[in-house]
Amino acid sequence: MVPLHPPWPGAAAEAADGNIYVIHAPARQTVPLVFSSPHSGRRYSADFIASARLDEHTLRRSEDSYVDELFGAAPALGAPLIAATFPRAFCDVNREAWELDPGMFEDALPHWVNTTSARVGAGLGTIARIVANGEAIYGIRLRFAEAERRVRHYWQPYHDALAGLIADTRAKFGVCVLVDCHSMPSGATAGRRPPPDFVLGDAHGAACDTHLVRTAEVFLRGRHFMVTRNDPYAGGYVTRHYGRPREAVHALQIEVARALYMDETTLARRPGFVRVQADLTDWINRLAEAARCLASEV
Repeated sequence: MVPLHPPWPGAAAEAADGNIYVIHAPARQTVPLVFSSPHSGRRYSADFIASARLDEHTLRRSEDSYVDELFGAAPALGAPLIAATFPRAFCDVNREAWELDPGMFEDALPHWVNTTSARVGAGLGTIARIVANGEAIYGIRLRFAEAERRVRHYWQPYHDALAGLIADTRAKFGVCVLVDCHSMPSGATAGRRPPPDFVLGDAHGAACDTHLVRTAEVFLRGRHFMVTRNDPYAGGYVTRHYGRPREAVHALQIEVARALYMDETTLARRPGFVRVQADLTDWINRLAEAARCLASEV
């Protein structure tokens, strides 16, 4: 099995240039929180567009559009926010490093690649086969070398940076609470009446302190939002991999209904954007209080 984070030449330089991710750092970190927005990247390279059979607007339907902005108050409130700059349709950092669909590739995949996960089966592995509405991204098969390039030069730098933020926060406060920020399309919750405005995922209690999750839920309900927990999203790779309460790292995934703040057809912000952003700013403040209490118990 290949290592999770094997070294590669030049990756640090790419990250430093801002091609891979951006870290919005507070002047001084004052709370044991780290925010991650892995799917809000919107830099579509000419090479990627050329390899796809879809136009950029259609590819953007897989984005968590503007999520980095919705949680943009985090640095001013004392917490770092890391956001990918590359799109989810290009490389999904909320998957294992090597979740790949063999049907997408013209050459054989190495034996250590995970080809059987549910995400791969759904077409949404590390290198996605489809966009959110089910349309195939590529009209040709890729080479494994291209998947390897994306994993080593995009997936790994993002996770190295995120792991560094978590380690620094835990060292400073004795505990770290990671908030993994996402958005969800209306179709994902169409069968639920009423559909949730927010979904909180803690891997069914395994990834985060129960009291902290309850605090997050009660606050949103108090703002008259419909909130569910772990249904239909219990947390992806980021939540499940980093959420290790016994090691003083807690991870909570939050999904925001896109219909609250954007037009899902044109991808433009709606007037409701300002209200949701303000509510989430207050939510961050409340979560910070709960995280400080958690740190005081360590």
